[in-house]
Amino acid sequence: MNNEVYNFYKSIGNAGYKFYQDCVAGFTFIGGTVSSFVHGMRYPKKIRWKETLYYMDNCGSDALPIIITVGFLVGFVLAMQGVVQLEKLGAKLMVMDLVVLSIFKELGPITAAIVATGRAGSAFAAEIGTMKVTEEVDAMNVMGFELGRFLIVPKIIAMIVVMPILTIFANIAAICGGILVNFQMGISIPESLCKVFSVLTFSDYMQSVVKSIVFGVIIASVGCMRGLETEKDSQSVGRSTTSAVVTSIFILAVADTILTLIFCMFQMSD
Repeated sequence: MNNEVYNFYKSIGNAGYKFYQDCVAGFTFIGGTVSSFVHGMRYPKKIRWKETLYYMDNCGSDALPIIITVGFLVGFVLAMQGVVQLEKLGAKLMVMDLVVLSIFKELGPITAAIVATGRAGSAFAAEIGTMKVTEEVDAMNVMGFELGRFLIVPKIIAMIVVMPILTIFANIAAICGGILVNFQMGISIPESLCKVFSVLTFSDYMQSVVKSIVFGVIIASVGCMRGLETEKDSQSVGRSTTSAVVTSIFILAVADTILTLIFCMFQMSD
């Protein structure tokens, strides 16, 4: 029994120490990345724009089909559930209000971010992790290349540009799913569109865009950080990829909560 209690407290201590190490490594990585990003903004010609465009294409246009499909299904299911519940209250016409506000303020950005995490975040971690296994990262360090400017900044810029676009497409697809449900319930498409434009405000749209930009930075940063933490064996690449996805989703949830609280405080003050 004593050994079991000891092992229990030991596992808690090890988990706490690992969390502390992750926090220290995270803040160190953030500092270096911010420095490299600011340097890149001051000297745009030094940014690897060719690689940036490649990541924009890889993480943007290639992800559109799955983003649109998932967004449409989320909007469709949300509208179906809304119809079932609101019809009991005689408020069936409020379905589009529910869909528009829920999608633009919450579900659209987080849905696009989760899909992008599975595609882009894991790809970044696997790419940099493979470079560490093949000692390409060590060679870059020996030659004096700045890893932040060469490996991280292009990915972050690509995600900052791509994520709002993916989120907008996800939002539009979700609205189309809600309109389809309304059409099945006997509400015409023009009437549903008028409802969308009457409910949606510029602040709701900007809230969706701001969240998507923050999520893009998180996905790219966590993917690169986990990739750089990869050890020099093939199994570590898989662990880094998995860790990048899990860590990104956790931080996305925390960031989404914080941003939602901030936006709610601003709306309450208005």
